[in-house]
Amino acid sequence: MSTIRCPKGLSSHIESKLLPWFRIHARKMPWRVNRSPYRVWISEAMLQQTRVETVIPYFERWMSTFPTVKDLALSDQEAVLKCWEGLGYYARARNLHKAAKVIVDQHGGVIPSHPEALRALPGIGPYTQAAILSLAFDQPYAVLDGNVERVLARLCADDGDIRKSETKKRLQALATRLLANQPPGAFNESFMELGATVCLPRNPLCEECPLHSVCRAYKQNAVETYPVKSKKKPVPTVEVGAAITWRDEHTFLIAKRNEQGMLGGLWEFPGGKVEAGETVEECVARELKEELNIQVNVGEHLVRVRHTYSHFKLVMDVYHCQWAGDDPKALDCADFRWVTRKDCDALPFSKADLKVLDVL
Repeated sequence: MSTIRCPKGLSSHIESKLLPWFRIHARKMPWRVNRSPYRVWISEAMLQQTRVETVIPYFERWMSTFPTVKDLALSDQEAVLKCWEGLGYYARARNLHKAAKVIVDQHGGVIPSHPEALRALPGIGPYTQAAILSLAFDQPYAVLDGNVERVLARLCADDGDIRKSETKKRLQALATRLLANQPPGAFNESFMELGATVCLPRNPLCEECPLHSVCRAYKQNAVETYPVKSKKKPVPTVEVGAAITWRDEHTFLIAKRNEQGMLGGLWEFPGGKVEAGETVEECVARELKEELNIQVNVGEHLVRVRHTYSHFKLVMDVYHCQWAGDDPKALDCADFRWVTRKDCDALPFSKADLKVLDVL
């Protein structure tokens, strides 16, 4: 792996320019107040692939609901997922819950500061490990998120493809070198803050940047050329049929997704992917038989829901259906329940299914 050559004077500028800039311009965020390992951990989990503005109300609600690791560990998963509802990437919430149980059972309810013990917890990868160790325990671990990658690539005018692991490893090594002899938490947060508020992907505010005098991309008048990024493959569209299966005028059937799959542990309107050669109505009837062992009479179309996930676009057509007999069985789901519309307010659903509930 080749080494990225730093611009001359970068290290001294970090200390004399960037860190003072951060102390003045740091945004006010709830996890920066009364900082603790637990608050750092929860905020970093929520902030992965999610905007700060979106996370703030979720973080505040989470801390009110689960103020300590023990409170989180003693809660049931459904309550945890409900608190996370709408934030996406639900494996993060399931892993937080699992890790909290491990922390209580094996670490006396104290988040471990030892790198290996921390990394062994469910859901803790290299980034989250570095964030917790640096921000909560002041240990010298450099974080590398999208904002930091962009700042470093521009500072060094690095032409490596940012989507490739080799480039990420080189940038991680560079961040680690630059961190030496710097306060770890302030160093990491200042780079993340710079990328989030000044060194923007489009129309960066270079004149406001405390490091622009040593930035190679700025000197080349080519800031938006970096980081170099190969094109993503087109995102496929998945067509799905789903059912609101009525038992009587007020009661309908919902299913709980298997924990191992996507959106695991959430409740949903049963259904599945439309297969080649079948209509959506045929898909709905087949899926209800395969998933819950029931027969239904497919009725009127209720709503078409569109939602974009990280790796595909969903188009879901939802139909009113009438239960035609046979007791439901959880054949291809974790559980099922007959509910009223009001009952659903206490249960965790995905964003797509929440859109259906809005129509109901």
